[in-house]
Amino acid sequence: MMKWILGLVVILLVVVGWMFFKPEPAADLRPASERPVPTSPYWSEDDHWVDADGMTFRVREQGPQGAPVIVLIHGFSYSLESFDAWAEDLAVDYRVVRFDLPGHALTGPDPQQRYSVRETVALTASLLDSLGHDDVVLVGNSLGGLVSWRLAAEQPELVSRLILLAPGGFSINGVTEDPVPVPAPVAFFMTSAPQAMVGAASAGLFGDPTNMPAELPGRVHDLMRQPGVGQALVERLEVFTLPAPETDLARVEADTLILWGELDRIVPPDHGPRFVDAMPSARLEVMPGLGHVVHEEAPEVSLERVRAFLED
Repeated sequence: MMKWILGLVVILLVVVGWMFFKPEPAADLRPASERPVPTSPYWSEDDHWVDADGMTFRVREQGPQGAPVIVLIHGFSYSLESFDAWAEDLAVDYRVVRFDLPGHALTGPDPQQRYSVRETVALTASLLDSLGHDDVVLVGNSLGGLVSWRLAAEQPELVSRLILLAPGGFSINGVTEDPVPVPAPVAFFMTSAPQAMVGAASAGLFGDPTNMPAELPGRVHDLMRQPGVGQALVERLEVFTLPAPETDLARVEADTLILWGELDRIVPPDHGPRFVDAMPSARLEVMPGLGHVVHEEAPEVSLERVRAFLED
């Protein structure tokens, strides 16, 4: 009888464990030609799969064919939806190209786990080549800004103008030319945080948290929970470095506009003047009352600055 009871307890534990600790579904690593259209509510009629150097990207293209191309690159743990407001406006007279970075959102994990900044820059260049785009206006926020200016430094022929929104570059959080260990709470946040926790963290990106759109936490949470994405975000942090950037910034030839929120809590606003000092042709505009994502917090005001720069 005792053995029977113990056996039943073991079975119950296995069932309960399966109910609450199901393994995450495997990420789809097939090439574009073999991938179906996702059922995700975040996939739009302007989205398509694009292969580049062994990586399959979700890409969204809007605006007139043949118009000047502007490429918008989102920040860490985010997705191409971060630029929805800007894209709607710019697509009137630009070919607007957006994509989810490797290891993010619907793009999902890289089969080869290439998550260093150098590798992300190379994959972005390969993607633009696959799309047939060069001489583009390149726009990036945070991690996307870091990727953007490093791409402009390494392949100046690809970039006609550069717009950086609170870009990464100088050391923060102890990260230098060497990565720092990923704390267990951060790894938990990337892989398992509930929507309420994601919402609280997202609110910190805004100078005024009440400016955060109500739908943003749900979207960010949903896309962070795509198969394999949480672990890919952890793997990116494990190899993330910020070596002294001055020498590379000096190689950026493109005219550059830098926008920075006065109340940015993620990348210090005092990094802005350091970018301008290091770059040959850059100007900085600090935006009062705004945080780390000026394009989301004040899209109309930030777009006025962008359009003035592009039309200059």
